[in-house]
Formats: sequence, structure tokens, C-alpha cells
Amino acid sequence: MIGGFFNYRNGVKVTVFLNSLTPKFYVALTGTSSLISGLIFIFEWWYFHKHGTSFIEQVSVSHLRPLMGGTESSISEPGSSSSNSESETSRQNLSECKVWRNPLNLFRGAEYRRYTWVTGKEPLTYYDMNLSAQDHQTFFTCDTDFLRPSDTVMQKAWRERNPPARIKAAYQALELNNDCATAYVLLAEEEATTILDAERLFKQALKAGETIYRRSQQCQHQSPQHEAQLRRDTNVLVYIKRRLAMCARKLGRIKEAVKIMRDLMKEFPPLTMLNIHENLLESLLELQAYADVQAVLAKYDDISLPKSAAICYTAALLKTRTVSDKFSPETASRRGLSTAEINAVEAIHRAVEFNPHVPKVYNLLTAITLTGCATLLYLLEMKSLILPPEHILKRGDSEAIAYAFFHLQHWKRIEGALNLLQCTWEGTFRMIPYPLEKGHLFYPYPSCTETADRELLPTFHHVSVYPKKELPFFIHFTAGLCSSTAMIALLTHQFPEIMGVFAKAVSMISRTCIEYL
Repeated sequence: MIGGFFNYRNGVKVTVFLNSLTPKFYVALTGTSSLISGLIFIFEWWYFHKHGTSFIEQVSVSHLRPLMGGTESSISEPGSSSSNSESETSRQNLSECKVWRNPLNLFRGAEYRRYTWVTGKEPLTYYDMNLSAQDHQTFFTCDTDFLRPSDTVMQKAWRERNPPARIKAAYQALELNNDCATAYVLLAEEEATTILDAERLFKQALKAGETIYRRSQQCQHQSPQHEAQLRRDTNVLVYIKRRLAMCARKLGRIKEAVKIMRDLMKEFPPLTMLNIHENLLESLLELQAYADVQAVLAKYDDISLPKSAAICYTAALLKTRTVSDKFSPETASRRGLSTAEINAVEAIHRAVEFNPHVPKVYNLLTAITLTGCATLLYLLEMKSLILPPEHILKRGDSEAIAYAFFHLQHWKRIEGALNLLQCTWEGTFRMIPYPLEKGHLFYPYPSCTETADRELLPTFHHVSVYPKKELPFFIHFTAGLCSSTAMIALLTHQFPEIMGVFAKAVSMISRTCIEYL
């Protein structure tokens, strides 16, 4: 009896409180709720576009789930299959997100800096230049640099962040040793404002580098330090010859460039990780020596070697070349595809699966089929190109930019090649509806490319993302909450009596349900 009496009194108090609330209170309540949920929605939207994930979901997974004991169920024994599979997956992700040196990277002084002078924009990011500094220290320094004062100065120069300070250090090294090859390399890369000036400095570097290389060959067996010095001098010599070949290619002496590259590949076959064959492929395409291009592809388009957009799309270009001039979508739909056309289409599908950022969704009518593709077109010139970075991520937007920057002209030279690419590439996405979970000819598409590409590419470039990310649940939730509360506030303001009765009825029903439970 006493408990029922107190429940009755509490109910009366709640009823009196609800009856005392005016419509202005409900307008203020719903308006404030709409404002707060709107601010949360705007923040969620901004955070998703900046970081590619939901802030609320990230906080829930990182902080709330451990407090609620959510991680305990996922703990497995050290030798269990689940932990092994997770470690294999993590190793695969690390290898997929490996950043590679761009084999066709431009010259900083003669090309990148000229772009900055004209546009006022920096084409290289700090992350990209920092990776280049690490490469230079790996290729051009060794443990015996302290034996030669000029090498000691250059070791500090490669670590220097300020370009004028690096150039000043290179001149100091030349004052100590007029045959310091790495000093000429740095000046050719960063001080020379034209390709002719860069070539002149690289020729001086070549003369000094060959002398040092022969000297190191004679002393290589004396100690491990001399072996390390030979490796360094070999790297320097190969780098100089390669850049001289690129200078010749840019100055129109293409046959000379091809000869230098072929000699390099014969003389230093172990240095395949430098991807000199990609430089050779581009030069041979410029010569329209398609038989020689096919011979290079036969050697390097091997299952045991890492693939690249240059290899996959060049193979597609060669097969497209045989049928593109007579290809017509209407004719093909009536009579079907010939064997050569099927081979060309399959080669395009293979290339697009490896790097989907090179082409783009062209026909908006296929948007439903191609859900998940938000890539940007470079070969079809539906988006302007930027200068390629010094490092690229394979299967990423940075690799697509580097490929299209140099190879677009080769596709345009072959009549109908771009038309065939435009008509056929969408089929790849029909074969792979869930690219992050499975692949067709390659491994599933890595999910880490967007983050790495944002570090490699300048901020003024809109990074291509594949597959298209769906909006997180909490963005939909906060948008719905903001809209519904705003609507309730508007209705309460327009119809205060009706909405007041409705609010009281909902409150009473909710209280009754809670008491019943």
C-alpha cells in the first residue's frame, strides 16, 4: 500500500511538471537539439572527407570497446591460425603500401622548380622529398666517407633540408675534390635550370664517377669497407648514366637514350629494382619500335616480378594497336568480338584491375554498375594532369599520374586506342564487385592507397579514391536527427497547442512503458 501511494504521488508530480511546460520550452528544446546534431553532422562530414573514417566510430572502436571488454573475445593463442592469418594480412598490407622510386622522375631544378616559378605552387610534398633524401643517403653514401673530406661534406649535404644549403655544400665538396661525382649529381639535379645544363653537369659527373669506379674495382677485395665503397660507386655510376639517358630522351636524341639504357641493363643486370626497363619502354614507344617493346615486355612481364602500370598498360596498348583503327562498338555488338579484339579487351581489363585510377567512369548511365569507382581519368583527359611525384605507390593515384604524364602521347598516336579503352574498361568493375575482398587477375585491391597518395601528392590535387567509400552510419544518423528535430521545432512553433498535447502524450506513454518494465 505504501509503495503504491508513493508511486501515485510521483506520477502526480510528473503530470503536474509536464502540464506546466509551455510550447516555448518545446521549441527551445527541439531547436537546441537540432543545432547540436547539426554541428555534430558537419564535424562528422568534415572528418570523414579529411581522414576517410567516422570520428564517432573511431572513438567507439579505440576507447569505448576496450572499456566494455570488447577486445577480450578477439584474443587468441599465439600459435592459433587466426593470429597467423592476421600477421600474414598485416605483412601483405605493408608490402602493398610500399612506396617506390618513380623511374621517370623529373629534374628538380630544370622541371619542378620551373613549374613553381610559373604557377606559384609546390609540386613536391615534404614527405616525397624526405623519401628522396633517404634514397640519396642510401645510394650515394657509405661507411668509408670519412676517409675523403669531399664525401664527408656530401654526406651532410644529402641530409640538408634547405636546397640552397645543399648546393652550397656541393660547391664546397668540389673545392676539396674537383672529381667529386656526387657533387656534380646534386648540382645537375637541383641547380641546373635547363636540361642542357643538367646534361653538361652529368657528363662531368660521369667522367669523375668512372675514374672512382675503376679505382674501387681494383681495391674491392681488400676489406669489407672497400666492398661497401664499390657498391656505393656502382650506384653513383648507374644513376649518372640513367639520368644522362633521360636527358638525351628529353632533348630528342632517343636512339642514344635507348642505347645507354640497353648497355646499363646488360652491364648491371642485378639492379632490376631500379626499373630501368620502364625508361626503355617509354623511349621505344616514342620510336614506335613496337617489336622491341614486345621483346622487353616478354622479359619483364613475368609472374615473379612486381607489376606496374607501365607494364600492364603497355601490354594493353600493343594488343589494342592491332584492332583499334577498325573497332566500332556498333559493329562489335552485331557480329561479336574477334579473337584479336577479345585479347585487347582482356588486356585492358587486366591493366584497369591493376590500377583503376588511370581511367575513369565515363558513362553516367553505368553508375549503378560501377558503384565503388571514384577514380579520375587521365588517359581520356577528363582531368588535367599534374607533375608526377618523385615516388609512387603501385596501384595508386600517384602511379596513374606518373604513367599518364609520359604515356598519354603514345595512346593518342595510335588511332582508336583511346576510343577502345573508353568503350571497354568498365567491364572490369562488373567482374570485381567487391575489389577490397577479392580480385580477378591480381590480389584484392589494397585499402591503404588513399592515405599514401595524400602524402605523396600536393594538396591542390584532388586524390582519386577507389573503391568509392560509402558514407558512415553516423553521418546518416546525425543528418536524420538534425532534420527530424528541426522539423519538430518548426511544427511546435507553428502549432504549439497540438504539439504540446502530442509531447505530453508521448511523455506519458514513455513513462508508463518504463514503469511497466
